[in-house]
Amino acid sequence: MKKIVLGAVVASLTIALAVSTSFAAKYKYKESSAGAGSISGTVMVKGKVMAPIMEDLNKGKNVEFCVTHPDTKEGGIRPRVKVTATDGKLKDAVVFIENIESGKPWGDGGKMVFDFEKCDIRQKMGVIRKPSKAEKKAGGLVKIVNHDPDILHNPHGYSIAGASRKTLFNKPLPNKGDVADVTKNIARFKKKKDKHFFLQCDQHNFMEADARIVWNPYYALTGADGAFKIDGIPAGKYKVTAWQPYVGESTMDITVSDGEAKANFTLTAK
Repeated sequence: MKKIVLGAVVASLTIALAVSTSFAAKYKYKESSAGAGSISGTVMVKGKVMAPIMEDLNKGKNVEFCVTHPDTKEGGIRPRVKVTATDGKLKDAVVFIENIESGKPWGDGGKMVFDFEKCDIRQKMGVIRKPSKAEKKAGGLVKIVNHDPDILHNPHGYSIAGASRKTLFNKPLPNKGDVADVTKNIARFKKKKDKHFFLQCDQHNFMEADARIVWNPYYALTGADGAFKIDGIPAGKYKVTAWQPYVGESTMDITVSDGEAKANFTLTAK
């Protein structure tokens, strides 16, 4: 009886491992060649979007330097903008294909440099990805640069899921020109768990940036007019998502053939 039970357990574990391995293989993107299709459209937002946070720089560190930021208002107040929309057209939404197994090479897709300058992060929204084994060893996929003289910045990177934060790195940059290469740190990304990357300075917590974690190079950021275009897509049917961390997301099925497919999204402000 014990042998039969043990055999059943081993068989179950073998099946589970095979399923897990199959799942991992199925969802690992393979670089091949670009297709002839594309998806273009706009991302709109309805409802009242999040108002800028009026940050009082006088309550933080390095006040005399930080107030030199060009957006600083009278009294040392600087607006911290999390959502930008004009006439309902949403800027810096990330539109991406979810279920594509192969296609165009990554190229520079998913690479990102965050510049810490005048007590601000120049890039407010970006797209990053998990490095390959070779990229993890070589570095250079995601970097943070301190451009401020004699100002200590402390970039702290997180993976965000709802109210939960998982620390990925915490690296002090005490001098102008210091660089934190965090490529190895983001190699911890898991496809089923990690979607929203958040970056903050521990010395100046009003310095913030966000990025979407993607698993293939088929994505685009909307411009000030809310427009986007994703090209080089092989023919097929795909799930396409528009996402903005402080508004929400929307997903639709899009069929792509040779030529341009249209997809217009409307997100509802939280």
